[in-house]
Amino acid sequence: MFGQILKGKTAVVTGSLSGIGLGIAKAFSGAGANVILNGFASDEEIRKIEGQLTTSNSKAKFIFADLTKPADSQSLVEKSIAHFGQVDILVNNAGMQHIDRVEDFPG
Repeated sequence: MFGQILKGKTAVVTGSLSGIGLGIAKAFSGAGANVILNGFASDEEIRKIEGQLTTSNSKAKFIFADLTKPADSQSLVEKSIAHFGQVDILVNNAGMQHIDRVEDFPG
């Protein structure tokens, strides 16, 4: 859809192992960008997604960071730069989900 307009750029997409974040990561990869993946999933699922997004035009790399910890957030950016040489795009997609009965919500 976008051709190779982002070729050589690097995108960090938090929460990119499922849902909207994974869709965003796939779009960047399809446009030629290298993608840093981040989120929570099994090692097998992470390897599968890295493989799907690593092509002749785009590379994907998973870097773990617990984004509730400021030091991990900084480390994510530093490791991304160390791996691809730069970060051009940041998509802050990660979020937290609380699953419980409505009656049990604080209020």
